[in-house]
Amino acid sequence: MKQGLLIDMDGVIYSGEELIFGADKFIKNLIDEDIPFAFMTNNSQRTALEVVRKLKGLGIKVEESHVYTSAMATGKFLSDQSPNGTAYVLGEGGLLSSLHDHGITLVNTDPEFVVLGEGRNFTLEMVQRAVDMILAGAKFITTNRDPSPKKPGWNNLGIAATTAMIEEATGRKAFVTGKPSPVMMRSARKFLGLETSETTVIGDTMETDIQGGVQMGYKTILVLSGISSKDTLGHYAFKPDMIASSVDEIKFPLTWWEGK
Repeated sequence: MKQGLLIDMDGVIYSGEELIFGADKFIKNLIDEDIPFAFMTNNSQRTALEVVRKLKGLGIKVEESHVYTSAMATGKFLSDQSPNGTAYVLGEGGLLSSLHDHGITLVNTDPEFVVLGEGRNFTLEMVQRAVDMILAGAKFITTNRDPSPKKPGWNNLGIAATTAMIEEATGRKAFVTGKPSPVMMRSARKFLGLETSETTVIGDTMETDIQGGVQMGYKTILVLSGISSKDTLGHYAFKPDMIASSVDEIKFPLTWWEGK
């Protein structure tokens, strides 16, 4: 029986531009032990290659096959829903590349879908155009609902805020493809070739990684090197299977890896 990992990045492997202690050794151990894993990120801006390059700059050497993004999940979802479909996109590199790779044509008029991802290059006029398209019948997709960190000087409004703005203007709720949506949680598992019982999620956020894993029936590990803290765990109706200060504390085989 094989076992594998879906691993969040920010707050688990790095914090901003700083490597979290022991994360490089943790990933090297996975590679040395031939344990299947993929970094599972809600950020739709970067391509898999760009993620690989960022990690290389932090001292972690992985391949593109180790990366699964919300952009990739969105591209697969749209191609399954409407092969050779059309989309108007508010987003950047990774999202645009994924939609193209999945046979979705990017258009400026009469799209089947309006797709929202992270980005700083679209204008209020483009948002208004997206609103008009949705009101005219286009389906509204957002790659995730990750909130802004709400820090002074933050240079990105945040996708949750942009999604809420379009929802208010259209009266339509966005369909979310990224974590904790089953769309991404399931497609990331299949990307690794794992079954439900073979999948463990490692993340620092109860509302996305852990909730998504619990809802899918995966095992979950919460690390406290990012957003979540032990003080707030009682606020949730679900709990992780394991809690660690950081990935440096996680040892293999995991207790539920019988037969590995």
